[in-house]
Amino acid sequence: MDATGTAFDGFPVAALDFYDDLEMDNTKSFWTAHKDTYDTAVKAPMAALVAALEPEFGKAKLFRPYRDVRFAKDKTPYKTHQGGFVQAGQGTGWYVQVGAPGVRVGVGFYDSGSPRLAAFRAAVDDDRTGTALRKIVDRMLRQGWELGGETLKTTPRGYDADHPRIDLLRHKSMSFGKSYGFEPVIHTADLLDRVRDDWRAGRAFVEWVDAHATV
Repeated sequence: MDATGTAFDGFPVAALDFYDDLEMDNTKSFWTAHKDTYDTAVKAPMAALVAALEPEFGKAKLFRPYRDVRFAKDKTPYKTHQGGFVQAGQGTGWYVQVGAPGVRVGVGFYDSGSPRLAAFRAAVDDDRTGTALRKIVDRMLRQGWELGGETLKTTPRGYDADHPRIDLLRHKSMSFGKSYGFEPVIHTADLLDRVRDDWRAGRAFVEWVDAHATV
């Protein structure tokens, strides 16, 4: 339940329809005319979902629906999805979003500043901690997660191209994602258990990053 005592019952079809329409008409006039739909079909269910997960994972941040267009070529004013993020450490945590493509969950680290990146690569290079990460990555891939994040196309400076974990060393950030798309479960209360299980599956990765790649 969220702060108002509302239980999570899934995202209604109206949430996906709202974002379908917003992608076609991303204007202030559309937003103003349909803000009630956003509030009731998108924001309220997302708030209820992350509130139900809060006792185990911590308080989530619900991202604002407005895009920062100051330096963007794309001047459309509104995001075409609603995300919620629980920060578990330095630029690291769990994520869930709903948009026109449906529901997606994720876990990862997104801070690729130089000190953080150096710590991450040193931990990947180390046989003990790097092997532990390889096991986590392989397990999550077997579970159906997609590995993402910003990567280099070349070999990082200071490392050999034949390093046994060169694919991991190329990462400047690392995330895992899983999509539920339009599966019927996203419209039901059972989605809460799915997201909880997914976030639990990502806990080992979050703990590895917190222990070995945080500065």
